[in-house]
Amino acid sequence: MRQRAIFAGILVLATVCGACKKKEDTLSLLVWEGYADPSFLHAFEEAHHCKIVAAYMGSSDELVAKLRGGSASNYDVISPSSDVAAMITRTGLAAPLDLSKLPSYSQISPKLKNLPLVKANGQTYGVPFMWGPNPLLYDSKSIEQEPDSWAALWDPHFKNKISVWDDLSTIYMAAQVLGYDKPDPSQLYNLSDAQLEEVKKKLIELKPNIRKIWSTGGELTNLFQNHEVVMAMGWPLMTNQLRRLGFPIKELIPKENTTGWIDHLMITSASQHKEIALQFLDYLIEAQTQKKVTDLTGYAPANPEAGSFMSPEEKKNLHMDNPDAYMQRIYFWQDVPRRSKYNEIWNEVKASQ
Repeated sequence: MRQRAIFAGILVLATVCGACKKKEDTLSLLVWEGYADPSFLHAFEEAHHCKIVAAYMGSSDELVAKLRGGSASNYDVISPSSDVAAMITRTGLAAPLDLSKLPSYSQISPKLKNLPLVKANGQTYGVPFMWGPNPLLYDSKSIEQEPDSWAALWDPHFKNKISVWDDLSTIYMAAQVLGYDKPDPSQLYNLSDAQLEEVKKKLIELKPNIRKIWSTGGELTNLFQNHEVVMAMGWPLMTNQLRRLGFPIKELIPKENTTGWIDHLMITSASQHKEIALQFLDYLIEAQTQKKVTDLTGYAPANPEAGSFMSPEEKKNLHMDNPDAYMQRIYFWQDVPRRSKYNEIWNEVKASQ
């Protein structure tokens, strides 16, 4: 009996030790809203016996501030947009990727994959994930005639009824209204001091119409839902959220065109879970996962193979029937050499009475 008891005790101890060894890894994300939904993360957690926790960022500058402020080791995976991806690559904040461990990478759109944004010293530091525009959103019940220009935001009729994003995109938008993107759209990211002063004046003129400057997608969705605003610069994510709620939201790219983004997935150089993070990146760029992310966000997938899981109508709504023509209407964010100056101007706009 005693021997049997000792043997049972050994079995219990072995089971406990085995459970210790199988302790779940935790992957920490710092990503845009919509990129950490349980609808597509749960399958990875189950398959890899890990837990995923996410924090959301409201702007590219917030991401950079957290990475540079000593918080980099708190995060394993980040989703920088095309305006800061190159800087994160250059400054060693992200780890180089072993592309041989990313089987789905070969399916990524060559147009996105071949951009130099996340490449340095012969290595690749990120994978394209999702892309899309910063469109004009409006309440079609409150506004019967569709606006065709960003200039509509300045209409006195919309006093205290519009919202803009707490991001440099609002500077780019005002610069477009002033025509500074002609003939070269990349000028939006290289404005002179004189041009920035004019942009500041233009945005201060907009202040009476601004009900609130939004910083998170959920915040703008609530502003529309509560009928506090009728028009705003937003993301397709809010369009999707509001449509699900039965709200009469419409989305368009104005005649001036608009800025937009290519979001990448990167692993921080400080991550302690690089192997499983790499498996996670591959999972997120698989065609089926891309379809699930697209369903939630309304963004265009970097992996065109996601289209094989879509109806013709879904593909058309995402402009996957002619992505090149759609991309011509989007001035994708670029590195802003004088980003601190742009932020200074934007802060002066926000502080103005």
